[in-house]
This record gives sequence, structure tokens and C-alpha cells, in this order.
Amino acid sequence: MTLGSERSAVQNPFIRYVQEAGWTYLPPDEAKRLRGGETGLLLHDVFVSRVIALNPGVVDLQRAEDLAGRLARVPPNIEGNLQAWEYLKGLKTVFLPEERRERNVRLLDPIHPEANSFHVTDEMTVQSGSRRVRLDVALFVNGIPILAVETKSAHRLDGMALALDQMRRYHQDAPEFFALAQLYALTHLIQFLYAATWRLSPKDLFNWREEIAEIAGAQRAGPMPHPDFETLVKTFIAPSRILRVLTDYILFVRRDGELSKAVLRPHQMRAVERALARARQAIVGAQRAVPQRAVPQRAVPRRGLIWHTQGSGKTYTMITLARRLIEDPFFQNPTVLMLVDRNELEQQLFANLEAVGFGNVIVARSKRHLRELLRQDQRGLIVSTIHKFEGMPAELCTRSNVFVLVDEAHRSTGGDLGNYLMGALPNAVYIGFTGTPIDRTAHGQGTFKVFGRDDPKGYLDKYSIRESIADGTTVPLHYALAPNELRVDRETLDREFLSLAELEGVSDIEDLNRVLDRAVTLRNMLKSPDRMRRIAQFVADHFREKIEPLGYKAFLVAVDREACCRYKEELDQLLPPEYSRVVISRSHNDPPEIRRHHLNEDEERRVREAFRKPGENPRILIVTEKLLTGFDAPILYCLYLDKPMRDHVLLQAIARVNRPYEDEKGQRKPAGFVLDFVGIFENLERALAFDSEDVAGVVYGIDVLQERFEKLMEEGQKQYLNLGAGLFGDKAVEAILEHFQDPQERDRFYRFFSELRDLYRILSPDPFLRPFLEDYQRLDEIYQLLRSTYEARSVVTLDFQRETARLVQKRTQAGIVREPSALYIVGVERLDLLATEKRPDIVKVFNLLREIAALVERHGQQQPYLISIGERAEAIAQAFRERQMTTQQTLEALLTGPVREIQEAEEARRQSDLDPETFAIFWLLHREGVKNAREVAGQLVSICTRYPHWMTSEEQERELRIEATVILLKGGLPLDQAPYLVDRLLRMLRREG
Repeated sequence: MTLGSERSAVQNPFIRYVQEAGWTYLPPDEAKRLRGGETGLLLHDVFVSRVIALNPGVVDLQRAEDLAGRLARVPPNIEGNLQAWEYLKGLKTVFLPEERRERNVRLLDPIHPEANSFHVTDEMTVQSGSRRVRLDVALFVNGIPILAVETKSAHRLDGMALALDQMRRYHQDAPEFFALAQLYALTHLIQFLYAATWRLSPKDLFNWREEIAEIAGAQRAGPMPHPDFETLVKTFIAPSRILRVLTDYILFVRRDGELSKAVLRPHQMRAVERALARARQAIVGAQRAVPQRAVPQRAVPRRGLIWHTQGSGKTYTMITLARRLIEDPFFQNPTVLMLVDRNELEQQLFANLEAVGFGNVIVARSKRHLRELLRQDQRGLIVSTIHKFEGMPAELCTRSNVFVLVDEAHRSTGGDLGNYLMGALPNAVYIGFTGTPIDRTAHGQGTFKVFGRDDPKGYLDKYSIRESIADGTTVPLHYALAPNELRVDRETLDREFLSLAELEGVSDIEDLNRVLDRAVTLRNMLKSPDRMRRIAQFVADHFREKIEPLGYKAFLVAVDREACCRYKEELDQLLPPEYSRVVISRSHNDPPEIRRHHLNEDEERRVREAFRKPGENPRILIVTEKLLTGFDAPILYCLYLDKPMRDHVLLQAIARVNRPYEDEKGQRKPAGFVLDFVGIFENLERALAFDSEDVAGVVYGIDVLQERFEKLMEEGQKQYLNLGAGLFGDKAVEAILEHFQDPQERDRFYRFFSELRDLYRILSPDPFLRPFLEDYQRLDEIYQLLRSTYEARSVVTLDFQRETARLVQKRTQAGIVREPSALYIVGVERLDLLATEKRPDIVKVFNLLREIAALVERHGQQQPYLISIGERAEAIAQAFRERQMTTQQTLEALLTGPVREIQEAEEARRQSDLDPETFAIFWLLHREGVKNAREVAGQLVSICTRYPHWMTSEEQERELRIEATVILLKGGLPLDQAPYLVDRLLRMLRREG
């Protein structure tokens, strides 16, 4: 057994753990029988029996069969996937003639897991037209496929990338299956990633962690650092958990007519579960309080504070919690209020609710409207701003099943507004949400008192900046200070901004703006025409040199609306005018120079949408207040900061650049970047009034990255740059390939160089890099050599290799590391040359393998006999990669096996009068020692002609297999070999077709 192999160390243990968690294993043949063949999607008999049992008096045998047909016929795309989810959610109906009405049907029972059937199978083949896929693992609930799992060997660095690439192909080649399946997972033992089907970008993969097993009420400070594989598997596929994910944690989102899909991340699920537990606790406590009084029951926890860092999906968490509260019968048709602190956020929240199909949402139009809704005992979901509670009468609604979800809780309930809110709804449950940590000032302590009083550390749930970066939910933040001459005077900045007590814990940009309005000297400095001109020049040069070549976009944050418009005028002299747009709020009294930049709602929407798209203008948005909260554009990489900010406002602004992003070529955004023209980041601790543990080590200066780059280069010099020292040309290549023949050693280098390359991208171009260029180039060449040699298959990886930036010049010099050989002519005649050339054996091995693969790729369809030869060559290559064969043994096996066979087959083909298909069958029979191979090949071709649809018809394939096996047996092939050879023949013909 190979340590870390896919089957023994990953797939088989996965199946075992799934069974131990309560799932029934079905061998592939049994699963195929229950599906009615490889084209079947449902475990038919299981589905029929379960749906009848779950719907007594509603679904009989005939209706169950009809439901099975309807489910199997949903469109093979994401629209069909939505329909399948609606079946799972219990939103679909059947018509009952005897009752003359439609009745909802249940395909799952999420409340009682024991009422459902759970099955798992492996190596499951799905036939879709002429295409076929084989899934490593498939899981079924009540006979319905809900989860596909792709497993990979633990030792492969790119295992997750290969698994994702295969999952993309499965969606393309077997869309009918993935129209039903709602989730997929990828694992190579060390990692366990999951995603919603039809979401196939690396950024859509979420890291499953064991802590989600701690459902509501658990208060551990953080996740297990390294949960074991067994725990990861069992917590993810626990029957009760998987049912909950299917019915409650999947969202379908339709924006601008386009349907997309999301599944919640572990921290989102955890927060929802904890908030629900707090709500149930409050309801139970209220029921025990007899008689009910119109005052809060202090002994019962009724509040909670959830901090999920900016960019980690807080809105979807709130929406899911609201839906669960409304749909759960336990809460007896409650009222749920979702409160924001701005009108624009109110509309944005409503748009999100509408996009996910949340029905029966009421937006409070005014204070009077909100008062009427509460007085009339309105149930369901109400969206409002906190300001509409101003002057609200006390005890307007005293029910206990009222739930108030407050967005940006650190700034929403301060002062009288919070008192009016809680006075009007004295027995409500209050759950506050924030995207930033609560500051350590008196203001922050007030937030903890309002929402966090019932939890020992103040938070009901916490997902910190550091955790989100570790999970890949957000990317790290890096900053650099602009040159001193462009920054404002430090003394003025300190006197008029940093030292002001009223700014301690500032949480609202309007409060910030009021302070800046009084900072006369500071504003004059910031808006000095000469300074703004030089900053515009700096921004234009920096954007063209560092940001635009990477395909990213930028924000320029100015001190006020006038400064935004002036920066636009300056940039238009330096960049194409269409590159930048101003996005600011409008005022009726604006002068013409500001009014010309006003945008109506449709214009602003188009600007936002275009900014999110790669390659489209605008590429720079000039803002001062708008878009600094609530605007997500993953392509946004750089924030040019020319406005003094502090605390929550600063964190919210710089978090605009922390969204993960990967372009269609696979280039991923390594970090978000802030270029500070004010000097705020000179003393970050002073600018952020938070506990150091909440923000320390998550916003790095460029100097820290330079130190890390220098350290990695020292490591590279010691461990890798001396490989092949003193050798030139092929000898240097041979030494490097021999050193990295061990897959684990290659993986260590890949990890090393991946981090080094990310740092290089962030820092480049910079004079700091000049002394390292030659060594970096050689490390890059080693990386290219190893990838092209050992990882030659074509895959889309999570870590796409883009060409080295412009500072690394293309040079030709003695001893440079090159690929083993540049192959320009693909043909049989090349094999002799490659086998006899004066090159090291290891180079010959790789060249031969690549040449054979190229032959099969280019000529396999016209010359199908090459396909089976290519399979044998790949088996030899795999043995070599796993070090089961030495270099010399591998070379000998290739020369005496596939190479010689290709040459012999080509010579035989030239002399033969057989068509390509018949010759391919003849050659395979000939190599396997079948007597009268030519005659038998003709008979097999005749059979294929009689069954023209055997690739798509199970019945025709079955008949063809039977007749082909009989012919081979008559030809003298032993009984135990004939079925195996038939399978090889059909596999070859399928690939040809």
C-alpha cells in the first residue's frame, strides 16, 4: 500500500467514517441496480418508499412514481437545480383530485433524521448521452443524490486543484446529476473543502472545520487548529447536519435576471444556530414567567452580539436567521425586524432579500408607517432604519416572539434611538451584528452593555479578521506610506484629528465628516492645489505601473466631495478620462463643478456594475463617503487613502479591498493594498481603538513583507540555488530533476515558491527587489521546469502561474535552467531520436513520456490503437512518479514497451488495408494473443455496426458486450480474460468517439 494514496488513505476511510455516522453503504453494482442503470439518477425504490412514508394520505405509489419522473426531468442546469432544491425544501405540490386542491409534498424530514434513508456509494458511473463520468463518492438522502465527493492523494500539493478541475468536468459532462445534487466536497485528507453545486470557482470553496459540530450555546474561543480527517468527515455528513444544510443554509440568488447559488460558510451556520438557541431560550423563559409582564425578564438571556468581520457574509447570515425564525413553528408566527442605520443600506438590504426570494417583506416607509405596523401586530419580516423609532411610544408591542436583528450594532443603538426601540418592544430578543470589533472606549462598552451583557466575553459569536484570513474568506491587508512630501504635517494631523477625544471609537462616517469640517488647517493642507496635483501624478503612475498590469481596480478616497471632483480633473490630464468616475452624494445647492459629477440611480448602478467587471471602465472610483460601506467588488485591490479616518470607519473603508478574487485565467488576488497619503498608518494602534488581539497581525506594512521576502530568498539560496552548481545545460537539469523526484520534496518547494511569488507580485516593481532579481529568476525557472516536467497534465490550478513581472528581464546565459527539451515535431519518427540522443536518462524518460502523450492527444482519434498504448505508458509514468521504478527501469520499460509497440503498430498500419477502427481493434487483439485477430476484429466491428447506439443505450451496450465476449471465447481467449478485454476495447472506442 502506498502511503497517502487516494483509495487507501482517503476514499476508503471516508466511506468507513460515513457509515459510522449512520449512512448505509451500497456497493457500486447495487447502487447501479437501484438507479436502473448508469443513466439513472435516483435510487428509485428507496425514493418511492420514503416519499410515500413522509406524505401519508397525500402520496400513493402512482404519485410517488410521478414525482420521481418530475424530479429526474428537471432542466440540466442551475435553473433545474433550483427546482430540485424547492422539492427538497417542501415547496412543490401534487394535485389531489379527491380534495380538488394542491398539497405540498415532503421529500425530506429535517426535524426527524431517523425518518430519512441515508445511502453512500463509491466509484459511481453516470452516463449522460455519449459522455460518462465516474464519481469517487456519491451520497443520497431518500434516494435523491445530494452530495458528490472527489478525493485525492494526500501527498499532492495540487490535489485540491485537480479535484476542482474534475468537478468542473463532471458538471459539464453529467449536468443531469448535478441538477439534483446540491453540494460537492473535495478532500485530500489534510483539507476538506465544500461548495454549492454550480459554483465552481476556487473562491466558492469553503474550509470545513470541526467547530461547526458545536451547535448552539457552545462558547469556545476558537476552532480546533488541526481537526483530524475522521472528525471533519463525520461532522460534515452527520445526518442531522446535512439535512439542515440542504433545507436552511443554501440560498439561490437572482440578480439582473441571472441566477446564482450560495451555501453558508461554517462561521455563518454557527452564528445562526447560536442566535436561534438564544431566541428559544428567551421564548421558554417568557413562557415560564406567569403572568407575562410588559418588562424584560432580566434572568433570561434575550440579547446577543455577533461580530463577523467585514467581507465574511454578514448579510446572508442575517437573512438566513430571519428566515429560520419565521419558518420555525416553535416561534409561533413571529415578528422579525431587520434594522439598518441608513436609507441606502435599507434599500440595499431589501434588494438582497428580494434577490434570495424572501417573500412577504415589508419596508417601513416612515415613522408613522412603522408605528402602525407594530400597533397592528404585523407578523413576518419588517425592514426599517433605526431612525424611524425616534419618538416611538413605549410598550407598543409586548409580545415575546419579536426578534430585532440590528445591522452595524456598534453605531445603530446609541443614545435616545436605542431607548425608544427597546421601550417600544420591551420583551423582544435583540441580536446585534457588526462587521468590526467593538472598540475599547466608553462607546464600545455601551455596545457590549446593550447586546453583549448575556455572554461572558461580550460576543454571542465571533469570527475575527485573523480567522477570516486563515479560512480564505478574506485576504490579508497590506499598506504603504506615501513619500513624506505628499503627506500632511504630522503635528497638524495630531492636533486636529488624532488627539480629539470625541473621535474615540468613532463608528459613523458622518461623525467623522463633522470633525473634519472643523479641522480647517488640515483640510487646507489636504486640498492644496499643488499637493493634489502631485498626488494625482503619483496615483496615475502607481496605477499604471503596479495595479493595471495585474488586472485590478482602485479607489481614491478624498477628504470631501469637492476634493473628489478636483482629483477627477487632475487625473483626466494623466489618464484616459473614462478610466475614472466620481461617486458622491448629491445636494440641491451644489455648485456647477460638483453638479457635473452627479449620477442618478441608474447611472450609479451602471458604474458599480462596470467597476466589478474586469477590463471594463471605470478602473478608478473617486469617493469620500459613498461605497465605503456595503459595496463589494472583489476586483478592487488598491485603496488610495487621502482622507483622515479612525476606528470603525477606517476598518470599514480599508475592508473594501479584502474580498478574495480570481480571474478567469486563475490569477488570484494575494492581498488588499492601502496606500496612505495622510499618515494614519504611521501609528496604527492609535488610529484603531480596538483590543490589540482583534487587529494585531492582520494589517501589515510593506516593510514586513520585504523582511519576509528577504528571509525566503535566503532560504532559497541555501536549499535550492546550489542544485546543479558547477553544472551546465542538461547536467544541471538532470541534477535538479533527480533532487525533486520525491513528490514530497517537490511539494515543499511549491509551497515555498508560491509564498515567494505572491510577495514578489505585491512588492513589484520596487528598487528593493533589484539585488534579488537573478536569484528569483533562477527559482522561477526551477519552478517552471518542475511543473512542466512532473505536472505536465493540463489543469486549472488554484495557484495559476502568471509570467514573472517586468523587472525580471528575459536573458540567455550559460547554465540557465531550461525545460528538458523543446518538442516541435510530434511523430513516430521522433521516438528513435529521443531514445538515442546523448542526454541523461531522466531527461530521456520525460521526453519520451511527453512525446507519447502528444501522439495520443493529436492522433488518437484518427489512429485509435494509440489510445491503449498511451494508457500503458501512463501506467509506467505513474509507477515512476511514485518511485516504484528507478529511472533506468522506467527508460527500459518505455523503450521495450510503448515505444517499440508504437513503431511496430505504425509499420503494420502502413501495410494494412484495414480502416482505422478495425485496425485499432485488430492491434489490441493481436497484442493480447488472440488467434485469428484480423478475422475476430472484423466480427467485432460488425457487431458495433448492428448496435449503433451502444454508447448511449444501456440495452445495446449489454447486448454488444455479450456477443463480443462470445466471439472472444470462440477465438480461444480464457473465460477470465474475455470480459476484461471487451471492457478495454469499448473504453478505447469510447475515447475515440
